[in-house]
Amino acid sequence: MTPPPQPWPDFFAALQKRTGGDLRTDDYSRLLYSTDASLYQVVPPAVFLPRTADELQAAVELAAEYRLPLLPRTAGSSLAGQAVNDALILDISRHLDRVIELNVEERWVRVQPGIVLDELNLHLKPHDLQFGPDPASSNRACLGGIVANNATGSHSILYGMTADHLLATNVILSNGRPATFTPLTNSQLRLKLAESGLEGDIYRGVAQIAAQQADVIRAGTPRHWRRCGGYNLDRFVDLHGTQMNPDERGYFDDGVWRPARESVSFKWPGDGRFNLAKLICGSEGTLAVMQDITLNLVPLPQMTGLAIIHFDSLRQALAAVPLILEVEPTAVELLDNLGLTLCRDVPEYARLLATFIQGQPFCLLITEFQGSSRAELRARIAQLDSHLQQQGVGHTAVTVAVSPQSQQNVWTVRKVGLGLLMGVRSDYKPIPFIEDAAVPVEHLAEYVLKVEEFCQSLGTEVTYYAHASAGCIHMRPLINSKLAEEVAKLPQIVNFSVDLLHGYGGVLSSEHGDGRARSWANERFFGPELYRLYQEVKRLFDRHNLLNPGNIVNGRPMTENLRYGEGYRVVRLTEHLDFDPEQGLHRAVEMCNGAGVCRKKTTGTMCPSFMVTREEEHSTRGRANALRAVLSGQLPAAELTSRRMYEVMDLCIECKACKAECPSAVDMAKIKFEFLAHYYAAHGVPLRARLLASIGQWAPLAAGPLAPLTNWTTRNRPLRALMEKWVGLSRQRLLPQFAHQPFHKWFAARKFPPPNPLPKGGGISSLPQRGRVREGAEVVLFVDTLNNYTQPEIPIAAVELLETAGYRIILAPVTDDGRAYISKGLVKQARETARKVVTQLAHYAAQGLPIVGLEPSSLLSLRDEYLYLLPDDPWAAQVAQRALLFEEFIAQLADAGRLNLTFTDEPRQILLHGHCHQKALVGSGPTVCALSLPPNYTVTEVDSGCCGMAGSFGYEAEHYELSLKMGERRLLPAVRQASPETIIAAPGVSCRQQIGHGGGREARHPAQILRDALL
Repeated sequence: MTPPPQPWPDFFAALQKRTGGDLRTDDYSRLLYSTDASLYQVVPPAVFLPRTADELQAAVELAAEYRLPLLPRTAGSSLAGQAVNDALILDISRHLDRVIELNVEERWVRVQPGIVLDELNLHLKPHDLQFGPDPASSNRACLGGIVANNATGSHSILYGMTADHLLATNVILSNGRPATFTPLTNSQLRLKLAESGLEGDIYRGVAQIAAQQADVIRAGTPRHWRRCGGYNLDRFVDLHGTQMNPDERGYFDDGVWRPARESVSFKWPGDGRFNLAKLICGSEGTLAVMQDITLNLVPLPQMTGLAIIHFDSLRQALAAVPLILEVEPTAVELLDNLGLTLCRDVPEYARLLATFIQGQPFCLLITEFQGSSRAELRARIAQLDSHLQQQGVGHTAVTVAVSPQSQQNVWTVRKVGLGLLMGVRSDYKPIPFIEDAAVPVEHLAEYVLKVEEFCQSLGTEVTYYAHASAGCIHMRPLINSKLAEEVAKLPQIVNFSVDLLHGYGGVLSSEHGDGRARSWANERFFGPELYRLYQEVKRLFDRHNLLNPGNIVNGRPMTENLRYGEGYRVVRLTEHLDFDPEQGLHRAVEMCNGAGVCRKKTTGTMCPSFMVTREEEHSTRGRANALRAVLSGQLPAAELTSRRMYEVMDLCIECKACKAECPSAVDMAKIKFEFLAHYYAAHGVPLRARLLASIGQWAPLAAGPLAPLTNWTTRNRPLRALMEKWVGLSRQRLLPQFAHQPFHKWFAARKFPPPNPLPKGGGISSLPQRGRVREGAEVVLFVDTLNNYTQPEIPIAAVELLETAGYRIILAPVTDDGRAYISKGLVKQARETARKVVTQLAHYAAQGLPIVGLEPSSLLSLRDEYLYLLPDDPWAAQVAQRALLFEEFIAQLADAGRLNLTFTDEPRQILLHGHCHQKALVGSGPTVCALSLPPNYTVTEVDSGCCGMAGSFGYEAEHYELSLKMGERRLLPAVRQASPETIIAAPGVSCRQQIGHGGGREARHPAQILRDALL
């Protein structure tokens, strides 16, 4: 990579001297911040993470002195490319993320720009308040970015745009001087107009433009109310004095909805509404750098309900939107045919679809209402259905979702539909560049179909989703941005869209901003006169073009600085794992589109290390970007096996959450498995990795008669200190205790041994000939190494429960599943072990017997890793199909009415922590179902993410503190707060160890809990 030219080094030295702050100039840091969620990649000269508002101001002051460009950035979730530039990146999200002041009575809050929206709303929830606009990226998008983009979301018809709720902001101007932008009275404005310096020039210039160019602003500004492109000059003139579009029923005025008949003008020279904060909103960091933001708040809705309207064609659905709006819903969202089709192909989501879909509709409009009771919501939904029937819109059905769970089912499918679209395994991706155009709803169907027709004329298909109620359908053409002829389509499609929007009175951007994708088209869209005013605004605020240059005005061609582009090439590698389904390792990495969902911290599991460190390189996106840089030649090929790359990958704990929670289903656990194989091939396998990976080989020796000696050794303080020094296992952790009688010994010593034991040596060819047993009469119990040798009481409980239910237990003749080899990246040994396991279990799978496991990471290896370790082994797929977690098996029996057990009616509370692999690949539903079988057992699941132990991760000395921090996020405090009578449930062995170590409580496996609940 090319180092930044002069005068950057001098600036870096001055900044370090002035602040002592976190300045990063290394190649990896620059690459990690070179992308966002858009098409683009621009490597910045450096990244600065200011720890205080003073450090932020110092950076801006020095940049002004050295005449160097800056880009203030938060989560980097921008879809139009405004969060990448050839400029110093100011990462405001890392430290400047506090709530400064909350006024509940007056319903406003002052925050630093780095706070994430969902975290703010959690802070506000006890006061029954929230920030109104709700962009889909709210779980990682920060308020600084939301204000900079003038974002909105699904409820825009209810809450409007961010600019409608921005009350004030303290900013740093391009010369490094602070300023406060807030509503001004006439007298206050006169004082500002009389000031000298940059701030006074800005006030005089904007006031003059508003007064003298009002006609230009009126003529060029689209009348559609949902607009965020260009600069918000319309907020300073009386747009509402002209004839409004019929779609525009009103607008927000400082957080208060004004119906059209009561519209209040924004007038100059000043009536308390002249507020330059409105101009900062939507300016994409091009006018000033925000230090804090004051926002209007709205009450939380009391209750919500959904009407799911079914249609046989997209045209019918879009044409119905204006009629739906007549009954005043709070949101109308489209779920298109492709999204429905993809969901039907995934059993988990197909089951959810079945809860709210009738027949085979082509598409759905998910319509939300708010109310004070379920009766009111049902009445409003019935009114909608009646209204649509009277209007003859042609819908085929309306289903109702009023309970929280039924609504969650709908929104889950809506969300994963987009995720499945983004997870297309091809170089043709649904790309965001015209997706947030909006038109009056009466023109929506015609606009969408014309764009689709034009794209198809270019040989390009289109996907859809989004906010039908606002006239905004997110259309994403499938483009292969690695091919020149495909890239050439991008400006053609934008220009066609612009011409259509002119005719329909629409907007080119209604929520995602201009950025690199659209700034180049702004003069064509807004017209030369209004565009000239935008250039003048930029000049007033930023005379030397230092703040995020090239965005909104003076944009470069949209085909420059593409992340891929026609020159994109990848290094050829010999892959250790089967990446054929992903079309190669490089495409598995390229599945990451930069959306940054892995940066969320409030819910779910992805990404555990980022949740604790808050470092970009410890997110799934960061790891993907680093690997892609090597695979594409941006970094030397030798970097693939460098120590620095190892550091990037090291804190991936292989939880698999990204496979389930990433919209593109990036499987970083599999990618890390492949990476470690290359790393060890170059450097050798460390002693600790060899030792931990081979636990299946030495555990039989450590248990049994030698167990007392083994256990004494692992608890001896001097020996633990030596183990930390020589092997790297933390002296602060107690290793698992090995059993004097392992489970398989107990099982073999029973009076009634398991039927039809395998002959010595096992294998399919040596199996005795047996008839097909009746399904359900027998179950194969697959007991992993740790449960067999360290916690035999758990498989014993499972046996007792299953036998009480009338099942004969066949003990699988294998305990070493290779899970430890997989975790440590030893591909050869993992593959050999997988082949042995499959060979031993194939006979049972062929008979259709359920293969039930107790440890999620062990059993689910059969359903996940084994399939790409043994891609050509047909038995691997058969074994995977029969493999079930213990709780899955129990829940399925209960659902089928085949679980002949009687449980106690004693009331008990259970606090459940699910295993990461289980949550990612199966979900925690079966465990909740199983633990709820005793009639008075109440199960509460902790949204705890990863416990932090993650197999051997928490035992490793350098990871010990981080491991505990992961647990302390939510799990361990919840465990400590639980009453002594509460049962702590955890299916995972490492989870139980972490709970015992950090929470001071014994956690129990569901098999133990259910066995103890038997009468």
